[in-house]
Amino acid sequence: MTGMNNRKEKGYRCAGFVSLCVVFCMAVQAQTSTVNPFPPAPNPDRIVLNVTRDPSTSIAVNWRTCDTVREGFLEIMPVTADPRAVDKALRKQAKSEAFQFEDIAANYHSVTVSGLIPKTLYMYRVGQGAHWSEWFHTKTAGKSGDKLSFIYLGDVQSGIKTLWPRVIRDAYTKMPDANLILYAGDIVNRGNSDLEWGELFYGGSFIHSMIPGMHSPGNHEYARTGDTLSAFWRPQFSLPENGPEGLKESCYYADVQGMRFISINSYRVEESDEDLQKQKVWVDSLLRNNPNQWTTILFHHPFYSIRPTRDNIRMRNTFKPLFDKYKVDIVLQGHDHAYARGMQKIPGATKDEKSGTVYILSVSGSKMSSKFEGGWMDVSATYTQLYQLVTVEGNTLHYKAYTAAGELYDAFDLVKQKGKNNRLVEKK
Repeated sequence: MTGMNNRKEKGYRCAGFVSLCVVFCMAVQAQTSTVNPFPPAPNPDRIVLNVTRDPSTSIAVNWRTCDTVREGFLEIMPVTADPRAVDKALRKQAKSEAFQFEDIAANYHSVTVSGLIPKTLYMYRVGQGAHWSEWFHTKTAGKSGDKLSFIYLGDVQSGIKTLWPRVIRDAYTKMPDANLILYAGDIVNRGNSDLEWGELFYGGSFIHSMIPGMHSPGNHEYARTGDTLSAFWRPQFSLPENGPEGLKESCYYADVQGMRFISINSYRVEESDEDLQKQKVWVDSLLRNNPNQWTTILFHHPFYSIRPTRDNIRMRNTFKPLFDKYKVDIVLQGHDHAYARGMQKIPGATKDEKSGTVYILSVSGSKMSSKFEGGWMDVSATYTQLYQLVTVEGNTLHYKAYTAAGELYDAFDLVKQKGKNNRLVEKK
């Protein structure tokens, strides 16, 4: 494994200093617990596995501690059932950054490990000294053409600690081998709320530490001023830095087992002509030079909304011509707090021919819209929390949407046809 050091004793604090850390952090907890149930502590928390540009050979992990714990390490090895073998795990030191925002003082730690073996189950833990996480299992992605599975979640935003956890936990129960979890923005309601981010990591628990997350920002990840991404975004996520300048880690892409995943920052498209143009050029290049058989686009503001008052014309006029030109397969969105799915007809076509691109918006949290207006939807729902499971095998993409009660609500297959547009087969 490149970039990794053999296990060393450096990084372990002397017992006296560790004890001081514990006492100090407990004092902070005592002072803040009435207003924040998720204060930083010496033990790692908010451990999240992030998608990398090449998840077949690398992983990226972030976590948080209290501010007196100024360094951290990741230990990793192929999975073994022999508990004695963990002494042979390889160690890599994290990049540790002090974080101060309002009354929150913490250190965020991040590690990217490269040189891993594709399609291999690894075990890892993070921490330092006497303060370590449990060991987690995660599997690196395979090669192009291998079966691909992922979970897609619309807006979390509300009911983060109460009603949403059942959604992600049921999704994980049905698809524990998912290669990714995709978030279509408005992951929290207030982007600068430490409490709400704490609720998110509480709700997702160990799932965030085992399945890489692909997070795309929504308008609620931005401050009220409109120009500033959440102070928590970059410290707590290590996303691919392969997007346009000024938009990295909110615009990015990853190639996973024959599918290109692209995250667009739709909020900045709506707010800035410059950022719109940057993303248009960038997306055009990614779609034009795409070696993968399949393409998924992820963003927040939907092309086609549930009613005219929520129409996102700039997004549609900017990107739909590109999606049509390069035959994008599925477009996953949020924002409207409802569920809708449809495929557009081809303008000017002599027959009732459709584009082959499926547009979907969904909601996983408890905030709901009630009114529908618009003829583009083949399937819709309101007052229904949902999650979506997608599997790709060969020339067929299998899609299923389940309710929070675990009931199948919508399903279709999208079939590749040589020289033709995708064919959609309704399965429910």
